[in-house]
Formats: sequence, C-alpha cells, structure tokens
Amino acid sequence: MIPFTDEELMEPVEQVIDKVRPSLALDGGDIEFITVKNGNVYVQLKGACIGCSSSGSTLKYGVERQLRMDIHPKISVINVPVGMENDIDNL
Repeated sequence: MIPFTDEELMEPVEQVIDKVRPSLALDGGDIEFITVKNGNVYVQLKGACIGCSSSGSTLKYGVERQLRMDIHPKISVINVPVGMENDIDNL
C-alpha cells in the first residue's frame, strides 16, 4: 500500500512526468499526465508513441521505473487509450 493519498501524489508525479518528457520528445513522442487514482498513475502517450511497438517498454522501464525510484516502489502506470480519458474507471 502506498502511504500517500492520491492528492499528495499529484504534484510529485507531474514533476517526474516532466522529467521523462524530453526523452520521449527525442523520438517524436510525448506523454500527458491525466490523474492518480488508488496509487495508479494514468497517462496518455502522444505523438509517435501512439501505436509504437516500444510504447509498453517505454511506460514500464522508462516512466514507471522513474516514478518508482523518485516517489514509491509500488506506483504503477496505466496508459489511457485516446478517447478513453473520461472512462478511467473502466480500464
């Protein structure tokens, strides 16, 4: 269990997302932070990351790894498909 509320995680998560964003931009991609819910970080990959075969690895070994190192080892990242931003409860 993560010892922080979702609200407490919002700002630190945004800072980490901003930290990894330049790496994604090098390959023409981007990432949008959507929210934190129950310790899960919901993001949406943008640009060249959409449909890229490496996007799963990017989330797991790039974004999630950085969040776990900087904030808490139990944080997980979930990519929200385009058009599903308002339907996070069903992911």
